[in-house]
Amino acid sequence: MSEVSKPRIGDYRRHLLVCTGPRCTQNGEGQALFDSLGDKLKAAGLTEGELRVKRSRVNCFAACKGGPVMCVQPDGTWYYNVTADNLERIVEEHLKHGRPVDDLVFHQGPAAAECLPGQEVKPMNPPTESTPS
Repeated sequence: MSEVSKPRIGDYRRHLLVCTGPRCTQNGEGQALFDSLGDKLKAAGLTEGELRVKRSRVNCFAACKGGPVMCVQPDGTWYYNVTADNLERIVEEHLKHGRPVDDLVFHQGPAAAECLPGQEVKPMNPPTESTPS
């Protein structure tokens, strides 16, 4: 039997989950949004360092109106109508400066109280201490 390797993911500050399912946007806007994120995050300086943002596709959030829909974790902030212009605002205001774009938020999860502007947000997946061999 072969041994299963434990996956590794680099540290990150926030994780964007983008709905790319056909019920959220019937014409592929969610996928196009996801595809554009790499360049937008890189241009904003959010692909490395302490503000690093990880991104993932989700097939369905079961919130199928007003798409594209995107969720920012660990903040618990849910955005709707994430057009290219609105994505620019979210990247600049929320991901870089920690201020949710209130007019695009349709739900705020309980973690938001822990991630308010001015408070330190700890990176997800903090480094673990390794034991000497």
